[in-house]
Amino acid sequence: MNHDTYDNSYISGILNSVKTVAIVGASANDVRPSFFVTKYLIDKGYEVFPVNPGHAGKDILSRMTYASLRDIPVAIDMVDIFRASNAVPAIVDDVLKLDPLPKVIWMQLTVRHDEAAAKAEAAGIKVVMNRCPKIEYARLSGEIGWNGVNSNTISSKRPIMRQGFQSFGIRGK
Repeated sequence: MNHDTYDNSYISGILNSVKTVAIVGASANDVRPSFFVTKYLIDKGYEVFPVNPGHAGKDILSRMTYASLRDIPVAIDMVDIFRASNAVPAIVDDVLKLDPLPKVIWMQLTVRHDEAAAKAEAAGIKVVMNRCPKIEYARLSGEIGWNGVNSNTISSKRPIMRQGFQSFGIRGK
C-alpha cells in the first residue's frame, strides 16, 4: 500500500470500525500531544487503554495505564503509536503476538517505518503512518472547521448532541 497518501474512505472506515484503542506512549502530562489525543478519543466514544511502562498501574484520564499491550485485558482494535520511528519494529512485533490481532496499527505524525508496516500488513493488519487520528477525525467530521481550519469537507449534517460535548461525529453513536 502507498503510505504517502490515504483515501478519506480508508481513514473514515478505520475510525468508524474501531472501538478499542491502545495508545502506546500515552502521557499523563496534560501538555503532551498523546494526552490530548487520548482525551479526544475518549470524548468521541472510543474505549482507550494507555500504555506506558513508567506509568503502569496509575491512571491517565481515569483510565488504568498498562505496562505493555499484552497486559490489556480486552481485545484491541487499534494500536496508536506515540513513539519514535525506531521503536516501531519492536511494537509491531508485540502487536503480532496478540490474540486476536488488532485491525489497525496507527503511527502518529512524524512516525513512519515502512518495513514494520509491511510486516503488519502481511499479517492482515491495516496501517496508517504519519497521521493523527484526532486530526483525521476532526477533518473528516468537519469539526476542524470550528477552529478556522479548512477541512475540505462540506456537510449539511446536524450536530449530534452528546453528553459533555457537541460533535458532528463520523461514528454512528
